[in-house]
Amino acid sequence: MWDGIIVRDGKLLLVRNQHGFWSTPGGHLDFGESPDICAAREAFEETGITVSNVQFVAITNDVLADAGKHYLTVWMRGDADSVPAQIGDRTEINELGWFSPDQSPTPLHLYFQNLLAGRCWPESPANLPFTIHPKP
Repeated sequence: MWDGIIVRDGKLLLVRNQHGFWSTPGGHLDFGESPDICAAREAFEETGITVSNVQFVAITNDVLADAGKHYLTVWMRGDADSVPAQIGDRTEINELGWFSPDQSPTPLHLYFQNLLAGRCWPESPANLPFTIHPKP
């Protein structure tokens, strides 16, 4: 699984899923697809945003016990174009918006919480566009 940290003017693009949790746009790799290509494709499909300068940020270990799922999430980041964001698939996304990193909506999805709390490898990603909180 991958998630994309999409940045424009110092704000993050976040989406709210059908279960009410907020996170960054994300999805699964297509067969043979690289994480940077997947990040750009999924961002466009979900939000209409084209991203450039896609780079690896971190990996989180995400155990979703209630769903019976266990993911290693590859976090990528990219710079957004100037096109207004729009919901591309209403079966996956209920809402989207641009947020300052210190004013994120709630509740946040577990994998985004893990990244924000620094429960990732590397623990302090050098190219994260905002400061992560130290481990509790």
